Amino acid sequence: MSNNLTPARVVAPGRILSRELEARGWTQKDLANIIKRPPQAINEIIQGTKKITPETALELSDAFGTSADFWNNLEANYRLHLAKKQKKDSDIQRRSRLYNLVPIDELIKRQWIPLTDSIDDLEKAVCDFLEISSPNDTPKLAVNCRYNRQLGTENTALLAWMKRVEYLARQQEVGTFNREQLRAAIPDILACAESEEKIAQIPSLLLDLGIHFVIVFHLNKTYLDGAAFYLENNPVIALTLRHDRIDCFWFTLMHELAHIEAGHQGVYLDNIDYLESNPEEEEANQKARDWLISPDAFESFIAKTNPKFLRKAIEDFAQADKRHPGIIVGRLQHDDVIGYNTLRKYLVKVRSYLTNWTDS
Repeated sequence: MSNNLTPARVVAPGRILSRELEARGWTQKDLANIIKRPPQAINEIIQGTKKITPETALELSDAFGTSADFWNNLEANYRLHLAKKQKKDSDIQRRSRLYNLVPIDELIKRQWIPLTDSIDDLEKAVCDFLEISSPNDTPKLAVNCRYNRQLGTENTALLAWMKRVEYLARQQEVGTFNREQLRAAIPDILACAESEEKIAQIPSLLLDLGIHFVIVFHLNKTYLDGAAFYLENNPVIALTLRHDRIDCFWFTLMHELAHIEAGHQGVYLDNIDYLESNPEEEEANQKARDWLISPDAFESFIAKTNPKFLRKAIEDFAQADKRHPGIIVGRLQHDDVIGYNTLRKYLVKVRSYLTNWTDS
């Protein structure tokens, strides 16, 4: 155990000097006359704005019958205390800046940055993560960011999520992207919507098409389900699996693919519960809906289905359309045809089929 104990409270030399004057009934002017110093100098020492020099320490020791070391030590300890306090305040300011940049605790929890007690190490870890040289720099994404603010998204968490997606996407090798090849491959992608097990084939299909595919769970207050953007010349699709259900997976995936197939540029960060109302989002919505379920077939199904035989009708429609029943149920729930608690057994989880593509 260290013997270097830190006092809980450090008394300013000026306070001790003031007490010595009170004990003797002297004024500041009296002491100034005794040691032949200007009264202002005595006042500045008492106020703490002027240091006690070795020469002054000798004069005070003669005046009060103390040792010069007593006054020198008081001054040295006090100045050291101020220096440590100033450094501590500086560290607090540095940490505050870092916490304003990213949600530090979540990044440490996910092991995106290491746990450390050193402010220098923490600062370096955050800068490396954000790809900036200094905490005073403005972090940049691969492209400009546009996202839904309906639920008060935290910019820091959103930025951190995007930087993690970028990092993981850069680790992948993908083919050359061609939009016409993507259009031609949509039926092959949708062929995997027949059963939950076939979802495991999706990442490889996308990578062969030159599309990065990444799953990074959403951070607190981001409310994200998916994102689409470009990394150099290749698109990136990132999912959060915030709603771990087969209907949400397929709608989100096809919505992001629709942005890419339609040639929409920029970043699309989508919350499927509160999609932003603009022409590009509406176009992506419509494409995703029509790709997943034929509009004419769906209308016919709604018109002729007897509610008493809903379960059997859904299973038959899903089989005929080569879609998982959960996709049909999710659409019926979204369109308020059935309640959200109806036939939930079909809304199976999909996360286990994408383990190898999920950020650990």
